[in-house]
Amino acid sequence: MKCVVCKQAETRPGTATVTLERDGLTIVFRGVPAQVCPNCGEDYVDSTVADKLLKEAEQTARNGTQVEVRQFVAA
Repeated sequence: MKCVVCKQAETRPGTATVTLERDGLTIVFRGVPAQVCPNCGEDYVDSTVADKLLKEAEQTARNGTQVEVRQFVAA
């Protein structure tokens, strides 16, 4: 897909670091599969990956965690 930010390049498969913050919780997921723009570095995750990230973040919030950094596991 063409990058919607810079409109200069087609995105390529890669990985990204995604940071989610809400109500005092910060969770960082590394190694998230994404489409990445080689020009500006903007990354895009698909809806399946986004759903998994949000579910894991909700579980982490319920556990009372305030800050967490983890490697993304697709399965």
